[in-house]
Amino acid sequence: MPVHQDNYSLGKQFHAALVTADWEAIRALLHEDAVWELPGDNAISGPAEGADAVVERARKIAGYGVNFTLLHILVSRRNMALSLHNTARRGDVVLDEHLSTVCTVRDGKIAAIETYLSDVDGMNAFFV
Repeated sequence: MPVHQDNYSLGKQFHAALVTADWEAIRALLHEDAVWELPGDNAISGPAEGADAVVERARKIAGYGVNFTLLHILVSRRNMALSLHNTARRGDVVLDEHLSTVCTVRDGKIAAIETYLSDVDGMNAFFV
């Protein structure tokens, strides 16, 4: 199978595991030394270093009741990105952001994740 098809499948698996809270499945998609970078200054910002920390970050984000609507899976020659529309409500605070989660793929697994956001201030207000 061509690499871009493998990466598309990897993106589908990652999103499916995220929306079903299948933390073991996410863990299986990651390299041990995986890193996830998120912008902002809030409870989920900064680097999560190591596969266990990446899974814990996903669990924490999901714990806020976020809906992860998949818009597109984008593939390059070597890597993959998820285009998402994330929404949630916590009391009067609303999360409504578009983002791209860009994944560096190594040997068929996710080695690094960098998330790009449309509304960093809104994320900071939501994830306290």
